[in-house]
Amino acid sequence: MKMPTAAIREEILQSGAIPFARFMELALYCPETGYYETQKNTVGRAGDFITSVSVGSLFGELLAFQFAEWLEELRIANCKLRIVEAGAHDGKLAADILNWLKIHRPKLFSEIKYVIIEPSLRRQEWQRNTLKSFTNVRWHSSFENLKLKIQNSKLHGVLFSNELLDAFPVRRLGWDSKAKSWFEWGVTLDGKKFSWTKISPTDLPSAICHLPSALLSVLPDNYTIEISPAAENWWREAAGILTHGKLLAIDYGFNSDEQFLPARLKGTLRAYYRHQVSDDLLANVGEQDLTAHVNFSAIQKVGEEVGLKTEKYCTQPQFLTRILQKAVAEKTFASLDAKQIRQFQTLTHPEHLGRAFRVLVQSRA
Repeated sequence: MKMPTAAIREEILQSGAIPFARFMELALYCPETGYYETQKNTVGRAGDFITSVSVGSLFGELLAFQFAEWLEELRIANCKLRIVEAGAHDGKLAADILNWLKIHRPKLFSEIKYVIIEPSLRRQEWQRNTLKSFTNVRWHSSFENLKLKIQNSKLHGVLFSNELLDAFPVRRLGWDSKAKSWFEWGVTLDGKKFSWTKISPTDLPSAICHLPSALLSVLPDNYTIEISPAAENWWREAAGILTHGKLLAIDYGFNSDEQFLPARLKGTLRAYYRHQVSDDLLANVGEQDLTAHVNFSAIQKVGEEVGLKTEKYCTQPQFLTRILQKAVAEKTFASLDAKQIRQFQTLTHPEHLGRAFRVLVQSRA
């Protein structure tokens, strides 16, 4: 079994410096040994970071309420409705959603299929164990595999991800203020340690090539940004399979107007290790999470280019508050108990999870 450190080292020795995106891919997804392949208990107090799911079941219950409303609106004769989750980790969010639907929307629960897109057999095993009491859950390794299984390759329903897009490998681009040009951050070897090096980018997205000269003239040397072609491609593929319904992403992120800020000289990429945030992205390979903020403007543009309509781009507090207000008005949530109130505060307070999380909802009619 080859550890991600060994795999990265071997690739550098064979081909020279590698782009950071490739380093991140191997560190997180190296088969059998990458961070997401081996670290099941990364979330919560005993893990490396806290997520909306680890706060408690309220997050999933609020999503379930919203999904139920959307699905009821999507009913079409002879069409099966599906909830499709990508990036389900250990299946806890799926369990919270399904439990709520089973209790509060039993008819809908009996009619829908809950689909998990999961390429990793190991993570599928974690999810199957969590969801073993539900008989309406199905697994597929890819969207292509799902298309082969559904009637006429048409998907009607809700397709969503929570904290998935931020985990796709990103390219790190740096600005050379003297040469007035962009370079790409790569990873090489310095003895036994990994170290940064500058490499020529193979290509640059048009959005980067057409940045205004007034902005470029004031960018400091080595100013760094991230771009995620992998996340954009995933969104394009997800949009392509959706025939009728909603496509939703919840993640750390910003819009393009917030990409260039004085506080982001080194970009947004961070490492998480035992609840400590670090800028040392090349350390603890395979043992720490690597995550970058999502450029939601780029994701939104991709969806609109393939025919989706943008319905909502807002903060997580705004999104969850609107759901809760509607649920209370309909008496689905009569009132929150003390435990649920604490959960909601953690999900929405700017000093907790409410600060950086954004929500994008697009649809196809």
